[in-house]
Amino acid sequence: MREFSFDAVVVGGGAAGMAAALALDSRGRTVALVDREAGLGGILLQCIHNGFGLIEFDEELSGPEFAERIEEGVRKSRIEAFCAATVIDLEAAGEEKTLVCVSSSLGILRLKCRVVVLAMGCRERNRGNIRIPGTRPAGVFTAGLAQRLVNIEGYLPGRDIVIIGSGDIGLIMARRMSWVGCEVHAVVEILPYPSGLTRNIVQCLHDFDIPLYLSHLTTRIYGRDRVEGVEVTPLENGALVPAKAFEIPCDTVLLSVGLVPENELSKKAGIDINPATNGPAVDSTMMTNLGGVFACGNVLHVHDLVDFVVEESRRAGGYAADWLDGQRPKAEARVKIGANVRYVSPGRVDLARENKIYLRSLVVKNDATLEVRLDKALVRSIRKNHVQPSEMISLELKPGELGAGSSRAEPVVEISIR
Repeated sequence: MREFSFDAVVVGGGAAGMAAALALDSRGRTVALVDREAGLGGILLQCIHNGFGLIEFDEELSGPEFAERIEEGVRKSRIEAFCAATVIDLEAAGEEKTLVCVSSSLGILRLKCRVVVLAMGCRERNRGNIRIPGTRPAGVFTAGLAQRLVNIEGYLPGRDIVIIGSGDIGLIMARRMSWVGCEVHAVVEILPYPSGLTRNIVQCLHDFDIPLYLSHLTTRIYGRDRVEGVEVTPLENGALVPAKAFEIPCDTVLLSVGLVPENELSKKAGIDINPATNGPAVDSTMMTNLGGVFACGNVLHVHDLVDFVVEESRRAGGYAADWLDGQRPKAEARVKIGANVRYVSPGRVDLARENKIYLRSLVVKNDATLEVRLDKALVRSIRKNHVQPSEMISLELKPGELGAGSSRAEPVVEISIR
């Protein structure tokens, strides 16, 4: 077993992990970056389509190009990257943290540090999560796996495709499979509105005349050795209408039914999980209930744009450096979910400084108003032309907007959509 010591260890070498590590390095801290893949970049490496970087770099890039821009900074820094190394244990109850990693090339590693930043990303929900009845033939893939097969491994998962769920990866794969000569027969979505970004609905479905069945449920998968088709049943007023069910012949089913933050390591370490996001519950500095352990990116809550991931993770790295310097929040308020809000992250704000908050709507609404209240007093009202669950909302709150705080022992900031 080999042992190393650093000021900070960042778990995950995707966009979030690299951004957090660079922020810590810029503050003069020694940093280790650990990733289970053979190289840095994370899921971006298989996202060969463009649309990345418009906020972060003011330029439209592909996923690999975006990753390369950030990785270039890592290569020029003092950050020590341990790739092809998997963290299997995290002991973080005391002042000194210990991570145990296994690597086929390096053996067993023990990394000691004072700060840990969790940036493990997320994983796809699969057929078992949504319990589609039917047989168990070959030809059922998650959309992300199909993306890797096509873009990196050079394999086609099938020729006649049905996509279940209208998440962004599924929409992008509808276009990708069309480009390589496959027939995408339909995208089937249980909700009455799309789960992906509007731009992906237009560019990936409308531009290729791919049907989108909203308020429809895939009720069966057919086939013995290989997928032969799916049964699709409409929903009316929330109830299935079996009389209107129809079949779509296909040889491949791609699942794009949501993402889950990768938090097995977090739970094992004793970190509290927010049931609304399935990510760690964090304070205004994105620190978990374990002192010195921070979380950012898709392991904290699932983002829609990698630009937001980098921005959030850069701040998390800065907060981790502040913690090492002995800085602590002076006065925090708890953030409460109000009307028509699905979740808010982080769960607390610092009344003495500027805060960046991310949230998602529970509803699709035009001419909406985002309201921020401190102990029921309205402190900010923002007009939104359109909100929908698939598009994350970012909100900046300045110290002056929150005033001098509250006389209550625990002030409450409530965020609602009207």
